[in-house]
Amino acid sequence: MKKHLVNKFDKKALPSLPRVLYEGRIVVVITEEVAETAVDFLLSHNILGIDTETRPCFTKGRQNKVALLQVSTHNDCFLFRLNQLSDSPAVKRLLEDRKVLKVGLSLHDDINSLSKRFTFKPGFFLDLQNIMKELGIEDLSLAKLYANLFGMKISKREQLSNWEADVLSEKQKRYAATDAWACINLYEEYLRLKETHDYELEIVSPPAQTTDNPGIADGQTSENMPKTSEE
Repeated sequence: MKKHLVNKFDKKALPSLPRVLYEGRIVVVITEEVAETAVDFLLSHNILGIDTETRPCFTKGRQNKVALLQVSTHNDCFLFRLNQLSDSPAVKRLLEDRKVLKVGLSLHDDINSLSKRFTFKPGFFLDLQNIMKELGIEDLSLAKLYANLFGMKISKREQLSNWEADVLSEKQKRYAATDAWACINLYEEYLRLKETHDYELEIVSPPAQTTDNPGIADGQTSENMPKTSEE
């Protein structure tokens, strides 16, 4: 039986799905010595999953610098605490590497955030959002992609936690590792589906408008509609 995919995944279906969680080894990196060893290990692999975390800021117009870079293999994930590592030559070497493929989502945003901590020339990166469109998928967030391709949910509860805390909680570490590790799974499943064509895509119709007036979009009223020349 072919895998069933949809172009748009209904977020209401997410809570009922079984949860997926990275269960491999996690190493928190806070010194340059450990960073060098970690980068050597990571660059000995042929694919890496990558993501970043930033402490949320609730003040308008302000944004904190990226605090965490998580880089995963199939079985090992390294959490580079950038707020403690400062300008790490090892991390810069990892980011500039052009031999090992690094996959992630919304990588433009990640690279932009990282460039505010490091001066580097991005190496071999691939944004999953660009290639998943080839399968006809339109909902490209990590949670919806994983649910669509694997029928499992990735919890986002820790996303707005304090990523600059002195010590990361176990939940934070598992959350961060899961996001990076999941990118590898998504990429490898994409390759399998592209090669085998072992999937069928259902085009989901957009939800019906909830207003009585079809000319007024959801959330608008006749009072805030743009004026026409007849009014």
